[in-house]
Amino acid sequence: MAKAAPPAPPSLVSAFNPASGYGFFSAPVGWFGDLHPAPARQFMVLLSGDMEIEASDGCKLNIGPGDILLLQDTWGKGHRSRNISFEIGHFFVAQIPPQ
Repeated sequence: MAKAAPPAPPSLVSAFNPASGYGFFSAPVGWFGDLHPAPARQFMVLLSGDMEIEASDGCKLNIGPGDILLLQDTWGKGHRSRNISFEIGHFFVAQIPPQ
């Protein structure tokens, strides 16, 4: 337990890490992004909608609201992304500074 926001009571808090940028990404209904590398190492938190993510080796992952991805494929073929829901997919994105 740590005091993260006094005078609120202690809560479970992780260490905070630097971000080089943050923003939002929205994928309209039917959106498909063919093979592409991630623009930076980044965390993506899906806020709404359902998405299918396919790695360049063919492995597929379906994610829904609340799921968090760590994208690290900044080189090579990258991944495919597809909105598989009937609503806009909204992500919060936090980019990780280069090491």
